[in-house]
Amino acid sequence: MTDNKIMRAWLMDSYDGVEKLRLSDVSEPAPGPGEALVGIRFAALNPADAFLSVGQYPARPKLPHILGRDGVGTVLALGPGVNAVSVGQTVGILRCQAGVTVWGTLAEKTVVPAASLAPVPPGWNEKEMAAAPLVFLTSWQALTQWSEPPRPPAPGSVLLVTGASGGVGVASVLLGKSMGLTVAALSRSREKRARLKELGADFVFDPGDPFLPKTILAALDPRKVDLVVDNVAGPQFQQVVAALGYGGKISLVGRSGGPVPEFNTATLFFRRNRIGGVAVGDYAPEAAQDAWKEIVARLQRDGSRPVVGRVFDFEEVKSAFARLSEGPMGKVLVRVA
Repeated sequence: MTDNKIMRAWLMDSYDGVEKLRLSDVSEPAPGPGEALVGIRFAALNPADAFLSVGQYPARPKLPHILGRDGVGTVLALGPGVNAVSVGQTVGILRCQAGVTVWGTLAEKTVVPAASLAPVPPGWNEKEMAAAPLVFLTSWQALTQWSEPPRPPAPGSVLLVTGASGGVGVASVLLGKSMGLTVAALSRSREKRARLKELGADFVFDPGDPFLPKTILAALDPRKVDLVVDNVAGPQFQQVVAALGYGGKISLVGRSGGPVPEFNTATLFFRRNRIGGVAVGDYAPEAAQDAWKEIVARLQRDGSRPVVGRVFDFEEVKSAFARLSEGPMGKVLVRVA
């Protein structure tokens, strides 16, 4: 840390939730070898931030901590040995330890490994760049993790996305369509289901349907679900399993619906179904860069863009987290500077 430069940041002093965050002045961090100091203009919120704030995440960073994993801004200074970016360049932050074990983007400035910075794609605005990396990299892993080396499912496969109006859900719909998949999306909101259709979903369903598996299979007939990106878990999980075809797989991303009650593992046996967790933190910087380039190329080819919801001022971070907890359509952003 330097002693003579001060910045504003939202500090997490305890594991008592985002409601306890505190806006304060702190010393500006200085970049070390291989690092860059980035002046943040927009930061994006993710459910993982809120989970970390209550200790429901593997990382236990030293306190006070600064949350925020996504962001876009200007490179202000470079540490030794950095050649990949230059001072004055506008960059976005790919998945790294920022906001996890080290200070993140809910601050006027943050230090990031230069290997985890990427330029804003042509035609994108800064808000879209701030909104995209974590959810799209998570979705990419969820869609490609079932082969080695990882690759997309075969074109024509059926993808089911639960919690489809959330960040990873929307990313999965867009990437699924870029892969030539038939995409079915679940959302409780009629308005959100209509928006998901606009984004390319072939089918939309209400997860509150008591006959959900039959409804899904009737619409798909004679096909069944090949891959699920599950953001919800909870009681709905068993209905999702019932819609799988032979060899169908489930990539587990979230559990907004809570624990799965009384799960009968025998439902997996005779169709050889598989369940696998997603851990985007497994991406090394080089792998994240490669995946990100593929993601951007696909979105550019399809004319798709990340979906941005509401933008809050920096002083409104607690209100922004409250909005995130409501399950909005589109990413919640914070205008830092």
